[in-house]
Amino acid sequence: MTIEKTLFAAADKMRGSMDPGEYKHVALGLLFLRYIGVAFQRKYDDLLPEGMDVAEDVDEYLAEGIFWVPEAARWSTLAANAKDKGIGVKVDNAMRAIEADNEQLKGALPKVFGREALDPAIVTGLIDLFSNIEFSGTPKDFDLIGRIYEYFISEFASSEGKRGGDFHTPKPVVELIVDMIEPMKGRLYEPCCGSGSFMVQSERFLENHAGRRADLAVYGQERNHTTYGLARMNLAIRGIVANIQWNAEGTLLRDAFPDEKFDFVMANPPFNISDWSGDILAEDRRWKHGTPPVGNANFAWMQHIYDKLGSTGIAGVVMANGSMSSMSSGEGDIRRAMVEAEAVDAMIALPGQLFYGTQIPACIWILAKDKSNGVAKDAKLRDRRGEVLFIDARKMGALVPGSRKQKELSREEIARIATAYHAWRGEPDAGAYADEPGFCKAASTEEISKHNYVLTPGRYVGAGAAEEDGEPFEEKFDRLTADLRAQFAEGRRLENEIEARLESLG
Repeated sequence: MTIEKTLFAAADKMRGSMDPGEYKHVALGLLFLRYIGVAFQRKYDDLLPEGMDVAEDVDEYLAEGIFWVPEAARWSTLAANAKDKGIGVKVDNAMRAIEADNEQLKGALPKVFGREALDPAIVTGLIDLFSNIEFSGTPKDFDLIGRIYEYFISEFASSEGKRGGDFHTPKPVVELIVDMIEPMKGRLYEPCCGSGSFMVQSERFLENHAGRRADLAVYGQERNHTTYGLARMNLAIRGIVANIQWNAEGTLLRDAFPDEKFDFVMANPPFNISDWSGDILAEDRRWKHGTPPVGNANFAWMQHIYDKLGSTGIAGVVMANGSMSSMSSGEGDIRRAMVEAEAVDAMIALPGQLFYGTQIPACIWILAKDKSNGVAKDAKLRDRRGEVLFIDARKMGALVPGSRKQKELSREEIARIATAYHAWRGEPDAGAYADEPGFCKAASTEEISKHNYVLTPGRYVGAGAAEEDGEPFEEKFDRLTADLRAQFAEGRRLENEIEARLESLG
């Protein structure tokens, strides 16, 4: 059993009647405390030979990007008092003390451990569990922390159903969008950042492509305050600096970055929400392609995101499949206007069962501010005006081991989709692009207009070639005809037998 499954299974026994969503913040809050405690202690032990005054100097820690942990908040202190009935209050006070000494964490850490409704035995059990995790207190731990975070968030998203899935985008979908739009340098924005998964994956992309963290500035906003805290912990534990704003009114009603433009936007906004204040925003300047219907925010999100793009900006947006074909309430007109304005670069139909808590099939819209230019990995892209790339990935994906309802894309499948897009837009290292029946097709605006601006990839890519089995047609026809006749004969025999038995009963 992997470490994350061990942790979850052990922790699962203790959560009792606690709401799964609430328990997640308790567990991940303590994990955060455990990691920064180990990182602090490692540095503290290094400094101690130089004297106590040096080891207790806050600046020594901040200079290396290590959080300062006050005495009462150190893991060793908490672990020594783990069985105290007041341990919950002690953990809350530890969180407050850390926030007071580390400005970037102000308001981010959960203070829920001392509540009367939370059994102190749960806090004690979790402290014991996390004490047994071997951290080094260095970036080498990030992979393990990331695995634990991802596992806890995804498992709870599954437990919470649709509500959990609202803030968590499955890792393969995040990887696909990041790999497609390649955020190497510039300004990255998440308009509804959830737990910050796009930001974390963008950092990994930089590392995998020898990029520099300093070249990418990260921005985001989130409406749910608890999720906002989760995102800040998720980024802080990896040392990722980001400007994330808590926006209680919501991104569409009050943009936290009204004057900012970005090079990359990635988003998985909630699907098909109706209570988005559409009546109040009817005259909003962002609706350049048409006013979104009051009863569905899908095209409000897409036009907000398009509006946030800089002159060569590009965006990847996860949307419900209905956005590709809906004709109700003017959505067909908005889609036509977006295609004619060259706002749509590519469309990807995803396989079903990728998301937690919902079977709604989803797609990805790739939006581009100016398809006549653009730069990716320092190479100029070709002029794509008058075309949209369609990719049908519905047949991809496989069930997650141990699950009967959750699918995921493999790394090879993600690479195949991303490479097709990169080749189509003219990236030199992606090779030459060619349409592939059943998988991808570059369609002209004229062809799209013949389909009444419905953007479902299946309409354009057609059927793939049938797999060749090497059996000559005549032989296969004779074999299948014989099989069919044998089955007819068996059917007649069974019918006669049933009739005979019924007569014997009468």
